[in-house]
Amino acid sequence: MAVTPPRVLVAGSRGFADYPLLCATLDRLLAGSGPWVVVSGGADRLGERYAAARGWAVERHAPDWDRHGRAAGPIRNREMVGGCARAVFFWDGHSPGTADAIARAHKAGVPVEVVRYAAHTRPGGRSSAPPAAAPPTVPVGPPAGNLPPPRRLLDRVRDACRVRHYSIRTEDAYADWVKRYILFHGKRHPQDMGAAEVSAFLTHLAVDRQVAASTQNQTLNALVFLYKRVLGAEPGVLAGVVRATRRRAAPVYLSRDEVRRVLAELAGTYRLVALIQYGAGLRVLEALRLRVKDVEWDLNQLVVRGGKGNKDRRTVLPRTARDGLREHLERVRGLHQKDLGDGYGAVWLPDALARKCPGAATTWEWQWVFPAARRSTDPRSGAVRRHHADGSAVNRELVRAVRAAGLEKRATTHALRHSFATHLLEDGHDIRTVQELLGHEHVETTMIYTHVLNRGGRGVQSPADKLG
Repeated sequence: MAVTPPRVLVAGSRGFADYPLLCATLDRLLAGSGPWVVVSGGADRLGERYAAARGWAVERHAPDWDRHGRAAGPIRNREMVGGCARAVFFWDGHSPGTADAIARAHKAGVPVEVVRYAAHTRPGGRSSAPPAAAPPTVPVGPPAGNLPPPRRLLDRVRDACRVRHYSIRTEDAYADWVKRYILFHGKRHPQDMGAAEVSAFLTHLAVDRQVAASTQNQTLNALVFLYKRVLGAEPGVLAGVVRATRRRAAPVYLSRDEVRRVLAELAGTYRLVALIQYGAGLRVLEALRLRVKDVEWDLNQLVVRGGKGNKDRRTVLPRTARDGLREHLERVRGLHQKDLGDGYGAVWLPDALARKCPGAATTWEWQWVFPAARRSTDPRSGAVRRHHADGSAVNRELVRAVRAAGLEKRATTHALRHSFATHLLEDGHDIRTVQELLGHEHVETTMIYTHVLNRGGRGVQSPADKLG
């Protein structure tokens, strides 16, 4: 199935006339990436000239007018940006119309390239193109020989994820599935493939690899993201691709006695993490991402920041964990002081907070409650610092404890969260309260824990138990 060529917006400030600069820029950005549809938004129609020279299609957006006879620039900018896979702007640093288009492209998550150039000015103050005898305009920035190479496809996938503030786990998963998809089809570019190739890859995963329905759907989500958000394909390009039906599995939970036996097999930090998971209903990464400031001792509660769905919530701090947690934090404080003495001690901060508050990264309140044993290199920034503890290590230790306790259950760290919800309902707490503590968006998700009261499914008593 043929894929509609992606759209690239080429726009510039009024008076821009440096065609060689436009050609050099577009050649650098679009080289080797196949045909494009050039969306012409000004730049003295130089973008249309560039497209005609290469036999590419052109989509012209002429200035439209509102009912008062004024040019409706923001409306045109929004229409131009929509559906583009890339936007290139030639800006004199002053034009408000170009600035508005740049802002709208950033807001829409479109990869943006802004080339600043030195505009010539008329005596009246308006910019104009340089006279024919004048030298060509010069871009403000690095020399042409030092311009960065075009972004690779997987880098563009990661850029699109980061623009939308997806988690690093989602980013890694999407990039990995896109890479597998390309390798499965003999390193063909996704731009040359469509619904048939996507269906073939999903069929391979389901039939040959026998992956779970959730894995198959994650793969489809990654490929839809690739075509829609990165390549800018038309909405119907993946029509007909089948989404797998997920099986709703019953949660694995532990009885109170089983929880005691498992905790008895754990020691040190692993036991404290498991106790907080069970006592507060946290996912393992929610527990490990707690910071010192998130423990509210006076209110006897924990604040979960950026949980599933990037949502915050508050839950209970187990009283049985308070003393152990205080002793643990004293040891963590000593480790932090040692890191500071070694020239480290800074932690990762969210949402550009490190730039807004330069000293916050080394303060005590922002430190992880459960830091890693060793410093490591941040995969995004390359900075060497101490991250939080590894969730897989906690899960391995919990599985070992379950086996050591003699339990015949396939229980992981998430079983502690299931047990928290189940035991609260056994104690008569309202299901809406449990929903809020767990951070579920819909109460239907919390309803899976109504298998309580130690009476089997739905809390009923079997009629066989009344036989003589």
